[in-house]
Amino acid sequence: MSETHEFQTETQRVLDIVINSLYTDKDIFVRELVSNASDALEKLRHTQITEKKIHDDNLSLEINITTDDKAGILTIQDFGIGMTRDELVENLGTIAHSGSKKFLETMEDGDDPKDNLIGQFGVGFYSTFMVADKVKVYTHSWDSKAPGFLWESEGAGNYTIDESEGQRRGTKIVVHLKKDCKDFAGEDRVKQIIKQYSSFVQFPINLNGERVNTVDAIWLRNKSEIKDEEYTEFYKFQSNAFDEPLLRMHFNADAPISINALLFIPKENTERFGFGKMEQSVALHCRKVMIDSEPKGLLPDWLRFLKGVVDSADLPLNISRETMQDSALIQKLNSLITKRLIKLLNDTAKKKPETYETFWNQFGIFIKEGIHLDYGNRDKLGKLLRYESSYTDSGKLTSLADYVSRMPEDQENIYYLFGQNRVSIEAGPFLDAFKARNVEVLYLLEEADEIILRDLGKFEEKKLLSGDSEEVKLQKLDTEPEGESLDEETTKSLCEWISGKLDKKVSSVEASDRLIGSPACIMNADKSMTANMRRMMQAMNKEGDQAIPAIPPVKFQINPSHKLILNLQGLRTENEEVANLVIEQIFDNALATGDMLEDPREMVARSYQILEMLSKN
Repeated sequence: MSETHEFQTETQRVLDIVINSLYTDKDIFVRELVSNASDALEKLRHTQITEKKIHDDNLSLEINITTDDKAGILTIQDFGIGMTRDELVENLGTIAHSGSKKFLETMEDGDDPKDNLIGQFGVGFYSTFMVADKVKVYTHSWDSKAPGFLWESEGAGNYTIDESEGQRRGTKIVVHLKKDCKDFAGEDRVKQIIKQYSSFVQFPINLNGERVNTVDAIWLRNKSEIKDEEYTEFYKFQSNAFDEPLLRMHFNADAPISINALLFIPKENTERFGFGKMEQSVALHCRKVMIDSEPKGLLPDWLRFLKGVVDSADLPLNISRETMQDSALIQKLNSLITKRLIKLLNDTAKKKPETYETFWNQFGIFIKEGIHLDYGNRDKLGKLLRYESSYTDSGKLTSLADYVSRMPEDQENIYYLFGQNRVSIEAGPFLDAFKARNVEVLYLLEEADEIILRDLGKFEEKKLLSGDSEEVKLQKLDTEPEGESLDEETTKSLCEWISGKLDKKVSSVEASDRLIGSPACIMNADKSMTANMRRMMQAMNKEGDQAIPAIPPVKFQINPSHKLILNLQGLRTENEEVANLVIEQIFDNALATGDMLEDPREMVARSYQILEMLSKN
């Protein structure tokens, strides 16, 4: 005898929203039905442990899907736990009060985008009515004493329940598709949806008799049971890659959040090849059902090179993409994964330094990006930095920790110098002073490095300081420089003369206690911006929409022991015209060496003038 029931008021309101196309991605209804079928099979498996008599106990635990594109019908059947009459009313006629109420409140606020909200509040079955003008549910409980039933509705206010003989255990949902949704009865369309969202469902999914989920969800298996070959094959499948990964990380945790994660670091950084910025490609799953293939907020942006899967049973099956970044659960996952990844890299650096060097050469730029953007992990990421130094051979790298371990006890700072390459740093005016005192200097060879070390600020309580900064205070050398040198009074007089000639270009002129092989240098007195950083800002500000401060008057230092400075002192009285040209040239040379010469044309013209004078003799 047929029974007609009215939908609960809240249920009808939800249905009205659904029928008016809450979802923009309507194919999600397939995922919802497959997920429900998988849950029903899992419940039956647990029931089989405690109950001896199970209806149709010989049936396989599987999900069968059939398509009829001519009739416009999609059928999804599971041989799971099934439903009784009361369970039909409870599960399909009445939506859980807490879920429906919260769902409707969210919708009525009007601020939240409507995509992907149904599953978020536990009402995913009703997504079927986005595409269907009629849904039939055939079901038989695991209890052999209970009869089978047919639940039927067009989603318009009521539903009917009839007893139905001859039903197999489990649930069969027959979806009669709307005219404009009949493409969901196409085998290829359904196969694509299953592969996208349900590839790792633990039970077989058969589409028109052919199994379509053939990939094992190995992230849920014990690591000791998985062979390297299996990891590699999964990586290739999940990442659409052809090579083997460089590193992998497989872990699970129950606190502070349930998580099973299998993550890979590729061998190649595709951004280096000019393919554009990588998108996040760690897929987010809930109990093996994919929530999002490119979830926003799951990982910090600087970890976008990671591939793999994160599965959390604590997540709502269909968490809204728009609320992903604001979700406390997602933030916990973000923090946990980031912490684990940093630990993996530190362990690799200690135990497999060659592998870490390979990683650094490919992905070091992402670590630097993390230091710049991820304040909470800045200190931890600082341990992963690698640079050449005055203590290493060309091409060999050192860590900040290794640098600190080699420092004398009285050294307070970690020193670095920037240059386009190692040769230019070693040929510059600043390194000699450190070498003479056996003080190590890091070589920064990428333009962003100075910004990164400025962001880092300190490492193990040691200040990071540019070697061209006026803040640098080095020990006085035990030995006096060999050869002739200007005395203190003459040096003072020469500095005053130079200051008068250079006028507003300099803030001061003084003798250097650091220069050894160079005649002069420019000291950086700007604590907020080095010459390289200024140049970077100018390059990024080609349109001129942001004011870049002009180079202020500089602190100019001379080497009283250098032959050129000794000769300049003589020229002051012998040939002032030449002396004027020489000091201007020395000054511009120092600016050029310090990457502070903005326009070289005047310097080049002057050098030709000096050469012309010399060539007459």
